[in-house]
Amino acid sequence: MKNNTSRSCSCSCSSLKLCLLSVLFLTETVVAVKLPPNLKIPALIAFGDSIVDTGNNNNVKTVVKCDFQPYGINFQGGVPTGRFCDGRVPADLLAEEVGIKSVVPAYLDPNLKPKDLLTGVSFASGGSGYDPITPKLVAAISLQKQLEYFEEYIEKVKNLGGEERKNFILANSLFLLVAGSDDIANTYYDLHARPHYDVDSYTTLMANSASDFVNKLYGYGVRRIAVFGAPPLGCIPSQRTLGGGLLRECAEYYNDAAKLFNSKISNKLDSLRKTLPGIKPVYINIYDPLFDIIQNPTKYGFEVSNKGCCGTGAIEVAVLCNKITSSVCPDVSSHVFWDSYHPTEKTYKVLVSLLINKFVNQFM
Repeated sequence: MKNNTSRSCSCSCSSLKLCLLSVLFLTETVVAVKLPPNLKIPALIAFGDSIVDTGNNNNVKTVVKCDFQPYGINFQGGVPTGRFCDGRVPADLLAEEVGIKSVVPAYLDPNLKPKDLLTGVSFASGGSGYDPITPKLVAAISLQKQLEYFEEYIEKVKNLGGEERKNFILANSLFLLVAGSDDIANTYYDLHARPHYDVDSYTTLMANSASDFVNKLYGYGVRRIAVFGAPPLGCIPSQRTLGGGLLRECAEYYNDAAKLFNSKISNKLDSLRKTLPGIKPVYINIYDPLFDIIQNPTKYGFEVSNKGCCGTGAIEVAVLCNKITSSVCPDVSSHVFWDSYHPTEKTYKVLVSLLINKFVNQFM
């Protein structure tokens, strides 16, 4: 997500949707985007998997952890916080851009302060997914459990600010839903945990689960929901290693599954937009811009796109990426991926600048 420019937007009530998108996707600016006085975004709240997990798995008995070095080497003070990245993740970057805060804490952080709740937290858990089997395989926090924590959160916010403020936060905050990668890559292909499903029926299961989750959020009073599609999974380093042959080419069957899921969830969100009054679900196409970055890294200021920065870059992720057995590449900024599964903070910034240009017309 990227582009080193400062931007501001002023708009009338009729163009609030366009302005919201501009705010949502611009990330690498010198200062936060100035919101118009009639557009309020009180908090950012994230659900899903490791892309927006800001440390919840630190407090879970799972192997899907990263609260140790070299994770976090480019985070504030070089501290590993449980983010699956060298620095900040999309939840942090987006919250900063809309002027909320630069770091979105994990809901399960034992040092979480009451005031943090009012500006947003992450409920996401590395290893989770739309398929209920997916989090069970690695003892991650399921989306259903994330919703239960969210119910606790709503009650806490009500106790802190009252019913009216609670309702305002739910209706006006930005909600991120990022999942699906672990379902396709791990549950379906690598572990074959759904043997009675073909790709079509499995991606339908995923899309139905995602749609149900958005419906449940709507029932709580949530209206602004950004749902991220699946990335080109066959081109991430770990899947190249597992399914790309000796030359570690992109494994197309992963990519085909990702694209199939993306088409289904996009259609589901279109349907929800027509049937749920006031909802503003936004489908975020991560696949195409990330695929272009991977295929043409120098175009975006990168040098390496087929390996991560940690260790050999071919397989290390989570506990396998550690300071004892894994070295770190000399220049993180030259790599699209931090470990074998997750992008670098720089890549997230590049993606944001690409997305604003491609999808702004959808919000007119």
